[in-house]
Amino acid sequence: MPFARLASATTPTCHIGLGLAAVGRPGYINLGREQDLPADRSADALRERTHELLDAAYAQGVRYFDAARSYGRSEEFLADWLKSRPDVDDVVVGSKWGYTYTADWTTDAEKHEVKDHGLATFERQRAETDALLGDRLDLYQIHSVTPDSPALTDKELHTQLAEAAARGVTIGFSTSGPAQADAIRAALAVTVDGEPLFRTVQSTYNALETSAAPALAEAHDAGLTVIIKEGMANGRLAESHAPDALKTVAARTGLGCDAVALALILRQPWAGVVLSGAATVTQLASNLHAAVVDLDDDQLTRLATLVEDPRAYWERRGELPWH
Repeated sequence: MPFARLASATTPTCHIGLGLAAVGRPGYINLGREQDLPADRSADALRERTHELLDAAYAQGVRYFDAARSYGRSEEFLADWLKSRPDVDDVVVGSKWGYTYTADWTTDAEKHEVKDHGLATFERQRAETDALLGDRLDLYQIHSVTPDSPALTDKELHTQLAEAAARGVTIGFSTSGPAQADAIRAALAVTVDGEPLFRTVQSTYNALETSAAPALAEAHDAGLTVIIKEGMANGRLAESHAPDALKTVAARTGLGCDAVALALILRQPWAGVVLSGAATVTQLASNLHAAVVDLDDDQLTRLATLVEDPRAYWERRGELPWH
């Protein structure tokens, strides 16, 4: 289990990872990208930005890096960085399959990614990931599992995933949508030869969307490492867009809204790794302050008022434009 490497880490930031969704491709749904990224969003420019973030993250104690086949060229950028840093041998590298990037390096494509959890897609994308990351890949996740995903019932796929696990790659899944809890519980029931197939789960959880919490606690109790994504709600909890309650709590702590939003997740006993989706080194440094935020009962009560109905949350997320 690769995340056992993090258990011996002593830095305050060892439970914060860096996700590359925002910098592996020119377009994404995060708010504020116009200010965060350079006008030149060429592959070379975003490769340079990704490497700056990886350097800064590693220097500040971050040891988990998260990519995906659909994050544009994120795997390529990460692979280039790993090759340029042969001394870096203590990180955990994760990626995902199940979405194919289709935007052709534009921000205004009709479709930016296409979802397919079929066996043929797994075989194709596994080969593509292997060509880039090779034996540096520690964790391979099914991208955005929902309760109706064929990945939950495809026995042949399960067999191939189990074979990958036998060769040393940890197998996990991520979830999205208002029925995350149902997807998590369905995945926990998947076994191959009587053994659980999945060893990690990556889900959306933040101050606005908390509905997966009970299922994530069950996954943790079952021995899975829980990874939290979208802790900033795609920028909705960042300073310029944050609700007043979050701004009030942040002002009292003397830190940013982002640090408070991520600290709220870190304090959950089932949260193993919380991803920063920073697009700038300054954002990353601010995110990492989450490790030292101490929230009192009054502040937690204020933040609890931010929770939205999950269907409303996911409907709004689905309306965010690609920038």
